[in-house]
Amino acid sequence: MASLRKKDRSPFWFACFTLPDGTRTQRSTGTSERRKAQRIAGEFDEAARQAAAGRFVETRARKFIADIYAMANADEMPTSTTADFFKSWLKRKQIEADDATHERYKGVVTQFLEHLDKKVKRDISHVSVADVAGFRDAAASRLAIGSVNLMLKILRVAFASARRDGLIDSNPAERVQILKRSKDAGRRAFTLPELRRILDSANDEWRGMIIFGIYTGQRLGDLAKLTWQNLDLQRQELRLVTGKTGRQQILPLAAPLLRHIEGLPAGDQPDAPLFPRAYDIVERQGRAGNLSNQFYGILVASGLATKKSHKSTGKGRSAKREQNEISFHSLRHTATTLLKSAGVSEAVAMEFVGHDSASVSRNYTHIEIETLKQAAAKLPDVT
Repeated sequence: MASLRKKDRSPFWFACFTLPDGTRTQRSTGTSERRKAQRIAGEFDEAARQAAAGRFVETRARKFIADIYAMANADEMPTSTTADFFKSWLKRKQIEADDATHERYKGVVTQFLEHLDKKVKRDISHVSVADVAGFRDAAASRLAIGSVNLMLKILRVAFASARRDGLIDSNPAERVQILKRSKDAGRRAFTLPELRRILDSANDEWRGMIIFGIYTGQRLGDLAKLTWQNLDLQRQELRLVTGKTGRQQILPLAAPLLRHIEGLPAGDQPDAPLFPRAYDIVERQGRAGNLSNQFYGILVASGLATKKSHKSTGKGRSAKREQNEISFHSLRHTATTLLKSAGVSEAVAMEFVGHDSASVSRNYTHIEIETLKQAAAKLPDVT
């Protein structure tokens, strides 16, 4: 039979009852109301007796906790299975995010729930740090590090929402470390002969994007979305805000790049895209993945990559994807390498292509456009 007692320095009643092993214990009821405390003490006592009889299964324990919560707070305890929570979260994100982002979230959630297997039917509070770390490690065995880290970040956002909803006390994904990239991430710069082979294999639009990549070091998605209003031909500058970091870039137009631009048919509208077909793809799909595949085709045509086969390798989906050492992103490395080879300091080279650089932060508060123009003037003509 449970009883109540008060303790010094506590406003709450304590329940006194017998544990399944026969020992007497005391637990705070979390309330200062005697009648409510007596009911909670009775729940403690009943749970202990059921446990002693071997009948205290998980469902009864869940109901026991929910009943005590309701008594103490005059409200139902928020609860959700992992599967139900993520279903609800994706529904919310469908309204809050664009289609491409929502599809990315959906893909990560689907894979995470598959990893949890039967555990998805249990309360979300049962998801542990080990569960999330295991998912990260399994993904790392078949995906690039950048993709794995993005998946982990999406889970952090989801579990942060569960915490705000009162479903969990802590975010298990926050305690799982982001994977570190190797310094070069498996990529390399193009050589000058390779650049000329690529340019010879490209059509007019792709030739333009490649030249922009060589002489600005900007990402494929950002270049594909350039319009004529991004160019200031009087000042011989390119102005853009990068999609990945939101960084505003003002870049000088190197002589070979300026010469290429002057040869383009100028449109009547300032918001007309420089590369219409690439612009349309990025606008429709919300990403540059299809363009990356097209560039890979150019590498194949120039003899710098082998054609991908769609035949089964027998390795299955769990096999780690092979990462090419050259891609359009390699033009970013190429621009940096060409600048450094021309004697430009690392800090200026990093600022030129828009890298976050410790040397820039340490040695410069601002790098003048004239300094960048001097750097651009040292770039070789590969066109």
